[in-house]
Amino acid sequence: MTELPPSDAVPHLDEVRDRVDATDDRRGRDGDRLRRTAAYLGKRLLGAAVSLVAVIFTSFFLFRIIPGDPVRVMTHGRPVTIEQKEALAREFGLDKPMLEQFVNYLLGVLRFDFGESFQYNRPVLSMVGERLGPTLLLVGASLAVSIALGLWLGVQGAWKHGSTSDRVHTGVALTLWSVPSFWLGLILIVVFASGLGWFPTSGMKTPGVTGADAILDVAHHMVLPLVTLVAVVYAQYLLVMRSSLLDEMGSDYLTTARAKGLRDTEVKRRHAVPNALLPATTLVFINVGFVLFGAVLVETVFSWPGLGKLFYEGLSVPDLPLVQGLFVIFSAAVILMNLVSDLIYPLIDPRVRP
Repeated sequence: MTELPPSDAVPHLDEVRDRVDATDDRRGRDGDRLRRTAAYLGKRLLGAAVSLVAVIFTSFFLFRIIPGDPVRVMTHGRPVTIEQKEALAREFGLDKPMLEQFVNYLLGVLRFDFGESFQYNRPVLSMVGERLGPTLLLVGASLAVSIALGLWLGVQGAWKHGSTSDRVHTGVALTLWSVPSFWLGLILIVVFASGLGWFPTSGMKTPGVTGADAILDVAHHMVLPLVTLVAVVYAQYLLVMRSSLLDEMGSDYLTTARAKGLRDTEVKRRHAVPNALLPATTLVFINVGFVLFGAVLVETVFSWPGLGKLFYEGLSVPDLPLVQGLFVIFSAAVILMNLVSDLIYPLIDPRVRP
């Protein structure tokens, strides 16, 4: 005869029901979290897509209100007839109605084809590929230096709030942040290039320099444009980091950490700084796109052969396909970096997770 298990070993019906209810509740919470996350991602992606569409529409009409006739500029100083000018207009599609030009432009953008440059007679994307390297080198180096310098000075300023060094660093940062980048670049050229002769006045490299010396030569040419970009960018990181850390310094968890016997350096390094880094992290991604726009003036002043100088050259004609393509690329970079910051921020800060 089979023995029945003791009564206390058999789960009670109420216990089984409670376990089932708990499992259902957990599944329901997971489903709600998944739906909120999907809605959050959908809203951010939709916002980025709408912004990009607005940029594409704006880029077509914005540069057509700039004074100037591309055909007249391209034939300036050359003995050309009216028929030849009309032939150039037909070649570039400038004789077509505005609506037809817009449709052709829109169809080209959808195929990632921004057309051919008026003044160079080359595809815009191929020219962007050639000039992208110098811009990424300058912008990447300036961002790395700006982030490291700004965050470090921001931490020091907040931890020594009100000290002489804090007031000096904050005042200098605010002053440089207010200075136009092109004006600062010109001052640096006058003082350190033309005056003292320490650095080249323009360009990216010296003709004829090859091998290992070429790397040092590029670095030598990059000093002044790098300093110009860093000077007008690092202040944002300093001020944001300083403000965030000052807000964290009054928190209860820091008082608790000190009560446990931790030294101030450990409290700052292990507790205060990691939490204060969250707003600065978002600013890092957002600034990547905006520094590209800032590089337009700096590259023009220092004749740095990047996308910024190419954009300026296109504006002087105006070279419509070139400036339209570059404007869309610059704007897309800003939109993409904003999207990345929106998607990453909830991962590093659980308080704002959907």
